[in-house]
Amino acid sequence: MTGQSDLPPLRQLCLGTVPYRDAWRLQRVIAAQRVSGEVEDDVLILLEHPPVYTMGRTGDERHLGGGRESLIAAGADYIDVDRGGSVTFHGPGQLVAYPIVKLASVFPIQGAPDRGDVMRYVRALEEAVIATAAAFGVAVARRPPYTGVWSGNRKLAAIGVKLATGMTTHGLALNVCTDLSWFDRVVPCGIDGAEVTSLTDLSSVELCTEEVAPVLAAELARVLGRRLAASRRDSRYELPLELPAAV
Repeated sequence: MTGQSDLPPLRQLCLGTVPYRDAWRLQRVIAAQRVSGEVEDDVLILLEHPPVYTMGRTGDERHLGGGRESLIAAGADYIDVDRGGSVTFHGPGQLVAYPIVKLASVFPIQGAPDRGDVMRYVRALEEAVIATAAAFGVAVARRPPYTGVWSGNRKLAAIGVKLATGMTTHGLALNVCTDLSWFDRVVPCGIDGAEVTSLTDLSSVELCTEEVAPVLAAELARVLGRRLAASRRDSRYELPLELPAAV
């Protein structure tokens, strides 16, 4: 039987509040360093973002309500990104997790062990959120055929990922104590009629991201078969980063 100490490490980087573009660059830098061998461990980035709307590869401009200009006028940034999914909001009170992992080492595809199973990975992220919510007395679930984690028709956590050169980037966004009115300006995740919720709304107590982060980190390590390494900030990843030309 494999003990906890025998598992490969998942290195935490807990970065506080980081502008979206800086965090996106950081993910690409770490993924490239992981591929080259400069970084030996898988990495879990935990952070919050200032208000920003992001549009994934399968998004539709019609889901932007009054358009991107209206979102910017409301005080948020707007960025087209390379993850899956449609439009979502990130902001204060939302805990964002970006696992940078070699997917084939976590969820290899049977018969093709050098390739990783993206759908198993997404289901694992959902499982981690469901377990995290349960730790705070909140019962949530999947809602096929949609991704993410839900309480009825209300989405608690959005998931959008990218797989390139065998490495995962992007990840999940869990509403903890988010101002949900930001979502009123868009069609969240491009799902007509869907609403959003937060852990605070679903629980009987006011929660904050600092309380939830260690629970989510532990659950992510569990579902990925990793040992959560001590939280630290790596001096190589001071922000903002200059992105290497090759990345």
